[in-house]
Amino acid sequence: MTKTFSSPQSVTRLLPVFALSAVLLTAGCSAPNPDQSNDAATAAGDTRLASVSESGILKVCTTGDYRPFTYLDPETGDWSGIDITMAKDLAESLDVEAEFIQTSWKDLMPDFLSKCDIGVGGVSISMERAQQAYYSEATLDEGKTPITLCENVEKYDTVKEINTPGVRSITPIGGTNEKFAEANYPEGEIIRFENNNTIFDEIIAGRADVMTTDASETRWVANEHPQLCAVHPDKPFNFSQKAYLLPLGDDKFQEYVDQWLNMAKHDGTLAAAEKPWFG
Repeated sequence: MTKTFSSPQSVTRLLPVFALSAVLLTAGCSAPNPDQSNDAATAAGDTRLASVSESGILKVCTTGDYRPFTYLDPETGDWSGIDITMAKDLAESLDVEAEFIQTSWKDLMPDFLSKCDIGVGGVSISMERAQQAYYSEATLDEGKTPITLCENVEKYDTVKEINTPGVRSITPIGGTNEKFAEANYPEGEIIRFENNNTIFDEIIAGRADVMTTDASETRWVANEHPQLCAVHPDKPFNFSQKAYLLPLGDDKFQEYVDQWLNMAKHDGTLAAAEKPWFG
């Protein structure tokens, strides 16, 4: 068998070729993608702290259909809700204006990634979303619990009772309520409803039996509609937290929002935003 050895001189001549190939390979792997999501600028070392300040606008994605956190009045076009008030306060702390961009629960993540600096409005923390975005520190600890006609509270106070053939469980399309219903009520009837602003009217009208949603929403709805009662909101079926969506990889912006939120929890800002809705 013949062995071939390269001379030191030939190896030396090949080194620049290897180096150039490595540079080209690296450049090809890291070439910018025009379709990249809103963390593209962050990957390049930028931060929303700078871009928001330069633009003078904090772009806020929110659904506008989830009181007490976010609501867009269809007649006046006015925004209200706990997280709407808080987003305005965050914008004020940055000396910019808040611009609200309406989305839906099924489009929340793609709209946030392509259009917004922050996502608010009773957004639950999920591992699926955490793969695509940062979260702020939690704004609320709670969980999923049912709401139904007051006369039916004892009929629908367990997952087993709701997961029964013939029980009509209504849920908005997209988001964690639909996922919870799909995972826990396969034997029951799941009604997917487009308009989260009028979804509770379906229970009152007798076209649905029960809805499982966040305990905070059931408390607010029960105050608004005396026919409906929250079912054990202090002992929900599971544990969840709400927080704000932030651009993935932007540590500086996340640190700023977390510090602002920490101050808001202790100086009365958050309590003042909640008071009109929770009393």
